[in-house]
Amino acid sequence: VLIQVNIAKEESKFGLNKDEIWTFIENIEKYPFIAVKGLMVMAPFDEESENIRYVFKEAKELFEEIRKKDIDYIEMKHLSMGMTNDFEVAIEEGANLIRVGTGIFGKRK
Repeated sequence: VLIQVNIAKEESKFGLNKDEIWTFIENIEKYPFIAVKGLMVMAPFDEESENIRYVFKEAKELFEEIRKKDIDYIEMKHLSMGMTNDFEVAIEEGANLIRVGTGIFGKRK
């Protein structure tokens, strides 16, 4: 699984706030059949992707901080962030998984 983090603290988005992540990581150890493989982040929608670069930058910093702890049951391998409208900035800030469904399939009805 990927841990979803709500960096921008948007009420319309789900995920842990950054200040909740360490407690969550400590508690996940109780579930040996859950393999944490990284983080997933959704930035707020903004026509100007530079306005949300900070979200991707903070997510990458958190990703690296968790990776450096070298926790046995967590493998920080995937950083999923960036969608059709902002994936270029997400990649520049370290994303190695992006979600571009709208770009492929079009807008939802």
